[in-house]
Amino acid sequence: MTSIPHETPGEANPLQALTFDRLRRRTSMKWRTYPADVLPLWVAEMDVSLAEPVVRAVTQALALGDTGYPAGTAYAEALALFASKRWGWDGLAVERTAIVPDVMLGVVEMLKLVTGPGDAVIVNPPVYPPFFLFVEHMDRRITEAPLGADGRLDLAVLEEAYRRAADGGGRPAHLLCSPHNPTGTVHTAEELAAVAALAGRYGVRVVADEIHAPLTGPGAAFVPYLSVPGAENGLSLMSASKGWNLAGLKAALAVAGPGAAADLALLPEEVSHGASHVGVLAHTAALREGAGWLDALLAGLDGNRRLLCGLLAEHLPGVGQRPGEATYLAWLDCRALGLGDDPAAVFLERGRVALSPGLDFGTGGAGHVRLNLATSAEILTEGVRRMAAALH
Repeated sequence: MTSIPHETPGEANPLQALTFDRLRRRTSMKWRTYPADVLPLWVAEMDVSLAEPVVRAVTQALALGDTGYPAGTAYAEALALFASKRWGWDGLAVERTAIVPDVMLGVVEMLKLVTGPGDAVIVNPPVYPPFFLFVEHMDRRITEAPLGADGRLDLAVLEEAYRRAADGGGRPAHLLCSPHNPTGTVHTAEELAAVAALAGRYGVRVVADEIHAPLTGPGAAFVPYLSVPGAENGLSLMSASKGWNLAGLKAALAVAGPGAAADLALLPEEVSHGASHVGVLAHTAALREGAGWLDALLAGLDGNRRLLCGLLAEHLPGVGQRPGEATYLAWLDCRALGLGDDPAAVFLERGRVALSPGLDFGTGGAGHVRLNLATSAEILTEGVRRMAAALH
């Protein structure tokens, strides 16, 4: 599969469009969870101005009073076109998609289709904390297959987890994070094909959370799980929400491989009612018309990754990191700083900067923090300055 080069950015960096004072007026989780003197660099919200096509789609809907229930396949058609242009993948069949409220609720619904109560769900820690919370809440059993020391899938460890899950009976599944949150790892076609082969061998169904796919940086190529050989009975969850900062406009798509079409057909019709119609309109506009904005964002994020490396080398040389190939998240190894298992608590108390605690991400998270890069260079610089100040 050929990776399609990004378009040349023709728009200003959306990360530099808003002042700190304007951002402080936001009422979302990122900006209201902590007191006003805390700099928030934690939850996955971006400090950006929105893409103009998205603003236009939403304001037109409001002007029309077009705020009913979602309908039609425009979102899926837009995603299929985006996948073809961006990833060189023409295998996204609109008839094998379904609207779901958001990616994590979609994950829950997909796991309900392919597993039963008490069945094993394999995850690859350190990984997005809701993977643990949602799976356990639905009475499934977590089986860990931790990432390797290089931050990549360890196929030997994964095979052993598959074997244990299969030996436990039931219908096991693998909840795959691709690209991986928090490390920013982009799984290669070879790695994903190996996952599919193992899944076929051990009777494990793969459900891939691919929400960060649009946020793949230069030098890396996102590979849809369903595009690799052997993944025909896989299921994927995709959305424009992370790529275009639309978490508050709820909508996502479940995508089935050819061998999983019958499973997806069993999805209760009422699940689609949980998505926001205005959200569907916004996501569709982002995928159809927001490529220029996305490319400007990706260029800005690439600059921020380089900036962070320089800032850490200057102010926090004891912090280790491997710059991610995707997402706008940085996974920082703070174990050499002597701050214990939860350095985020120290940075918050002493430095008044909020980061995501590594402990929340499971095995391999102790002594780490996750930092949100999707902000201005000035705020990122101030964040690292505060982290350094917390050590004194």
